[in-house]
Amino acid sequence: MKPLPGAITGQFDRLVRFDHKISSLRLLAGIGIVLTGLTLATPYAFETAGDNAFIALSMLAGLLAIVATSLAERSQPGRALWLIIGLAIALRAYVLLFDPFLSSDVYRYVWDGRVQAAGINPYRYMPADEALVFLRDGMVFPHINRADTAVTIYPPVAQFFFFIVTRFGESVTVMRLALLGCEAVTVTLIMLLLRRMNRPVTRVVAYLWHPLPLWEIANSGHVDALMVVLMMLGLWIALTGHALRGAVLIACSVLVKPYVAPVLAGIWRPWDLKMPLVVIAAIALCYLPYMSVGWGVLGFLTKGYLTEEGISAGNDLWLLSLWRLVIGEHQGDVVAYVTLAALVLVFKGLSVARSSDRCMAARLADINMLLLITLLLLSPNRPWYFLIITPFAALCGSAPTWVVSIGALLLSEQLDWDFYIPRMVTKSILFGGLVLVLTFASLRTRMQRTADEGLSQ
Repeated sequence: MKPLPGAITGQFDRLVRFDHKISSLRLLAGIGIVLTGLTLATPYAFETAGDNAFIALSMLAGLLAIVATSLAERSQPGRALWLIIGLAIALRAYVLLFDPFLSSDVYRYVWDGRVQAAGINPYRYMPADEALVFLRDGMVFPHINRADTAVTIYPPVAQFFFFIVTRFGESVTVMRLALLGCEAVTVTLIMLLLRRMNRPVTRVVAYLWHPLPLWEIANSGHVDALMVVLMMLGLWIALTGHALRGAVLIACSVLVKPYVAPVLAGIWRPWDLKMPLVVIAAIALCYLPYMSVGWGVLGFLTKGYLTEEGISAGNDLWLLSLWRLVIGEHQGDVVAYVTLAALVLVFKGLSVARSSDRCMAARLADINMLLLITLLLLSPNRPWYFLIITPFAALCGSAPTWVVSIGALLLSEQLDWDFYIPRMVTKSILFGGLVLVLTFASLRTRMQRTADEGLSQ
C-alpha cells in the first residue's frame, strides 16, 4: 500500500520540527562555548585591566544568557538540560578556584560562625575587639572588612546559617560550597515552578547561565543565595496551597536580607490577620537567642550602614538624587522621600494582594514587579542585592527583569582605575533603563487592552 499523503505530510512536519530543535540545541551549545571563554578570561581581565574589564565581559555574558534562554525554549528538553546544567556546574567550579575578588563579605560570615561557636553573641563585639583576640587567625581575620568599626550587620537567620556551616569547616571555600548548595535548591524550585506553569523547563538557563549569580555566589559567596532559596521555597509552598507555612519561610528570608519583605504581599489575602501575626511571631522567635545585647541585636544597621550606603543623607537614593539635581537639596527631603516610597510600596502591595487573578503565573509576575519597584525606590549600591530578581528572569522573563539583573553588573566597580565611572552615572544607566522599559511595557499593555476591548465590541 502506498502511504497516505496526510501521513507523509505529518512525518515531514515532525522531521522539520526535530531538525529545528537540533539546530537550536547546536546554537545553544555555541552560546555555551562563547560563555565559557568569557568566564575563563574574566578573572585575568579583572587582574590586568580592573573592574571595568570585569563589567564589560560579564555584561556581554548576560546578553548571551538572553539569547540562550530563547534558544533553550526551542531545544529538545532532555539534551538541552544536560548541556545547561553541566555547563553551569563547570563554570561555578571554575570561579570557585579563585579567591573572592569583588567582595570580602564572606570572611565576615566565617568569623560570625566562629564567634558563635565560642559561645559569644556576634552582635556584642567588633572583630578587632580585644575580647576576641583568641579567635584570630591568618586566613580569615585579616580579610574582614570594617573589623574595627562595625559589629555584624547580618540578621538572625543568616547567623544561624553561618554557625551551622562553620561546624563543617571554618573556611571561605566551605561557606561558598554551602551557598552553592542553596543555589542548587533554588534551581530545583525554579524548574518545579516552570513545570507547574506549563512553561519550558529549559528556561532555567536564564538563571544558570546568568553572570550575576555566577560571580556573586560562586566567587564572592554572598549570603543572598540563602535569602533567595528561602524566598523561593516559601513561594513554592504558599503558591501550592499552604500560605501560612510559606509566609514563615519568607519571613526567615527577610531575616537574611530585608529586601524580600514585599514578596509577602503576593501570598497574602486582605484582610487576613493570621499571616501578619505568624510573620511577627517567626521574626521575634528568631531574634530571641540574640537578645542579650538588647537593641544591639540590630547590629551595624542602626550604627552606620544607613549612613555608609548614602541612605540617611539621601545621596545614593537615585530618584531623590535626580530630584535634587533639578530642585536642589532641602531639609527633610529624605524623610519625605522615604515616606512616599513606603506609601508606594504599601499601595502596590495591597493592589497585588487584592488582585482577582490568583493563578501562579500572574502572582509571580506581580511579585516580580513588586521587587522591581522596591529596587528602583531603594536603588542599592551593590550588585549582589539584585540576586533577588534573578530567578524571575527564568520564571517571568520580562524585559525589566533582564535590564535590572544585567545592569546591576555596572555596580561592580571596586577600584579607582583611570577610567572610573561615577556611581551616579552607573545608577542612571541602570535605573533609567528600568524606568524606560517599565514605561514601554505599561504603554504596550494599555494599547493591547484597548485593542482587545475594541475587538470585543
